[in-house]
Parts: sequence; C-alpha cells; structure tokens
Amino acid sequence: MSKAIQKNSRVIDLNADLGEGGAYDAEILQIVSSANIACGGHTGDQQSMREAVRLAKVHKVAIGAHPSFVDRVNFGRSAQNPHPNLLFQQLCEQVSQLANIAAQEGYPLQHLKPHGALYNQAAHDAVLGEVIIRVIRACDPSLTLIGLAGSALLTQAQNAGIKTKAEAFADRRYNKDATLRARSFADACIESDDDAIQQVLNLIEKQQVVSVDGQKIHIEAQTICVHGDGEHALHLLKSIRDKCTELGYTIQSVCH
Repeated sequence: MSKAIQKNSRVIDLNADLGEGGAYDAEILQIVSSANIACGGHTGDQQSMREAVRLAKVHKVAIGAHPSFVDRVNFGRSAQNPHPNLLFQQLCEQVSQLANIAAQEGYPLQHLKPHGALYNQAAHDAVLGEVIIRVIRACDPSLTLIGLAGSALLTQAQNAGIKTKAEAFADRRYNKDATLRARSFADACIESDDDAIQQVLNLIEKQQVVSVDGQKIHIEAQTICVHGDGEHALHLLKSIRDKCTELGYTIQSVCH
C-alpha cells in the first residue's frame, strides 16, 4: 500500500476521471498526474479510449481503467445489483478493452478505479469488492486499486494481496462517517475554487476534511480526485494547481 500524503511531503498525486465526453480532457491532462479512463460501462468507446491514452502518454500522466456497472442511461451513477459472475465478465471486458488499446500505444495501465455507483457500493459491499479483486487478478495483478480512503474495500484488497491507493476528493463534500455526500443533495459537489483549494490543503497538510455538518474527519489519502466531467472541473484544477505550486508542491504521480 502506498503511504499517505505526509504533512511534510511536497508531492501531490492529482487524478481525474476522463474519456467521459468532457470538453476539456486535453487541457486537464496538462494538469493532473493520473487519469482514470472510462472504458465503455457508463460511457466511452474505442476512439475516446485511444485519444485519452495518447494524450496521457504525451503528458506522461499515469493511466488507469475506470470501469462501471453497464449503465449508460444513468452514467453509471445508479445503484445496481447484478449477479457477481455477470459483473465480473462485464468489468473484465471493459478493462481488457482499454488495456489492449494501452498496450498498442505502448503505454500500459497502472491502476484501476471503479466508477460511480460501483465505486460507492463496493466501498462497503464485500461481494462487489471480491468481484473487483477477481477482475484485477484476471486482467493484470500488477494494477493498483484506487478506492475511497478508509473504506472496507481497500482493506479487503490489501488482505488479498492487491496494491491499493486511498483516494479523497477535492470537489465532493463528505458525511461525518467519511462517506461521500450523495449527489441527490444540492450541496454534494464543491464548485467554489476557494472551497476546493481549502479541502485539498486540509487533506495534504492536516489529513482531514470538514464534513457537511462541520465535523473534522481524519482521512489519509494517497491521491486526490477532481471529476473531469464537472462543469467547473478545468477551472478548479487550474486553481488547485496554481495554489499548490505557489506553496511549493509538485503535482506528480506517486509510484504504484
């Protein structure tokens, strides 16, 4: 398991979910250090995957698969309960498709990060967690699993011998139990540059976030995410990068 971002560390791994039809993927890839590429479950096709891989290679951004429940209608953000064997097959197809493209481009995958409802459900659902572990073992056991910091999924994966990276979010608000505020709430997403910057600084300097009800929550993260499909994603990322650079931090992928 990667070490948490330490208070005296000057390196930040900043990641974004890309290949999701966002207008600013090319610009975002000039800012982030890691990219999670949609591979067909919630969105994405071979063309979008190849474009994302090629752009990431140009900017030396570490890439990973971003598989999802097969649910394009709801962008993979609605809860699902597929049979584990069916889900295993679907996720393997998604990851393998992207992995093949990455291999063709000479820029292999480094990690896997589940998307949307799969990400949130697997954080506490051991059955889904086992499916994800099986997918990594079947597709590429060297892949690092990125999941919600403090989640049962990361412990489950570590116990299974899978490398992990704990993730926190610059653009999402947290409940007092360290879970993400559901998108059904109006205050679920952070759209203010100042608020996003403060959350990032709290994470890297204090290893904490402030929940929606004002409680300070301890979170140890190795990577910080901004959702690439958000309306304010590019502006938030630029502001975060500029402030971090001003304070002497370097945006750089942490070794997996």
